[in-house]
Amino acid sequence: MNQLSASGIRIGGEAVTDSAGRRRIDAISPIDGNAFGDVLQGTADDARRAVDVAQHSFRSWAATSVDERASILRAIAAALRDEAAASDESSWAWLLSTETGKRLAEAQGEITFSAVYFEAFADLLVAQRDEHFSVIPGITHRVQPQPMGVVAVITPWNFPVSIPARKIAAALAAGCTVVFRAAELAALSSLRLADLLDKFVPAGTVNTVLGSPNDVVAPWVDRVDSVSFTGSTRVGRIINEQIAPRFTPAVMELGGNASFVVLDDANVQQAVDTLMIGKFRNNGQSCIGANSVLIPRSLEGDFRDALTAAASRLVIGDPREATTDLGPLAPANDPARIAALVDEATAAGGQALLAQAELPTAGHYAAPQFVMNAPATSTLVADEVFGPAAGVIVYDSLDEAMALQRSSGYGLASYVCTEDIEKADAVAAELRAGIIGINTATPNYPGAPFGGIGLSGVGYEGGRQGLEAHQHFRTIATRTATP
Repeated sequence: MNQLSASGIRIGGEAVTDSAGRRRIDAISPIDGNAFGDVLQGTADDARRAVDVAQHSFRSWAATSVDERASILRAIAAALRDEAAASDESSWAWLLSTETGKRLAEAQGEITFSAVYFEAFADLLVAQRDEHFSVIPGITHRVQPQPMGVVAVITPWNFPVSIPARKIAAALAAGCTVVFRAAELAALSSLRLADLLDKFVPAGTVNTVLGSPNDVVAPWVDRVDSVSFTGSTRVGRIINEQIAPRFTPAVMELGGNASFVVLDDANVQQAVDTLMIGKFRNNGQSCIGANSVLIPRSLEGDFRDALTAAASRLVIGDPREATTDLGPLAPANDPARIAALVDEATAAGGQALLAQAELPTAGHYAAPQFVMNAPATSTLVADEVFGPAAGVIVYDSLDEAMALQRSSGYGLASYVCTEDIEKADAVAAELRAGIIGINTATPNYPGAPFGGIGLSGVGYEGGRQGLEAHQHFRTIATRTATP
């Protein structure tokens, strides 16, 4: 791949390329730890100008007809699908894999999934209707959805295309304009999306500024009409404190601690196969990734053996090679962080299931690991791992497993494996989670709401709820007859 250079500032449909007073950061590939490009960062002045332009563009975009907005969203989706089909060295998928370490097939899947978000929100927008009531004699009531205004979209690095797509598609469908800050890590993949959007939406509808939170986010939170943030619970608290004085509405998709609950009637091999996807998808760097594994004592031996065999077959290496199962972790310090979590859990009495994997000598690679009987109080179990390791806990009663699942304070996703769907539904009703996968590790669907409770955040992305998150509702009462 040739060296890439891009501007992280796109305002009013134009990229800012003047580097005076601005800094550049290197784009580092976790595959080998080498720089393969750079990104021009924005300043506080750029951030303020982005809001100015978004505010100026709002009335025009909000007045754009539903059919036209939906047509634009579908055109964006078609362009994304075209991009996802390519996997050569010049493709977006190759860039995404190079920048994040996710497998090339997963990178193509992420771009395709991004297209589905634009399609889904186009459909949801067209289907949305005013509500009408004629209950009080002589008076009719109409409830009309109205766009909130300018939405600040702030996204992480782990899905640098699909998470921005999910947020921006919802905001655009609602009739809002956008100021967008992507993470510095994996910025080039996000900027490719920003560039594509500018080809379809009117200039000034989406305005992008990459830079430090102090330079970019701080000038936005005092002026925008809504915030859509995905990131850590810690940063979510900071942003909530900043927007609280103005009561700015927000969608916050924060940390996760998904339990993977195996019931005593489960098919062990199918449960292990599902876990392998739930744990190692995106190299374990997923907010809905399986974080702790809860298995009944009756299946302990069979499950341990099947899991050890499956995980031992993982091929670790360059994610752009078709034979690779597990690529490197995007943040350079994460392999050491994951190793420390495993060491803490084993020092406290847990048993590592897997032999130390042979890792490439260069790059940010972490050895996969499951820790049997990891203490419930260990960081590996109690907090979000965000990497290719998990604790395995044996339970004697389902009530014990449910109590552990509900104790973390998080509530984004959880999983249930069983051959009895009626029993699965009963367990799902007890889980503290906004998203539940029954015998599947891929529960997310753009037409359904995506969100959690507790420490996992507030509000929803996806589905009708995701569209309405960027709207307020106006009630108009009209007297139609003289009393």
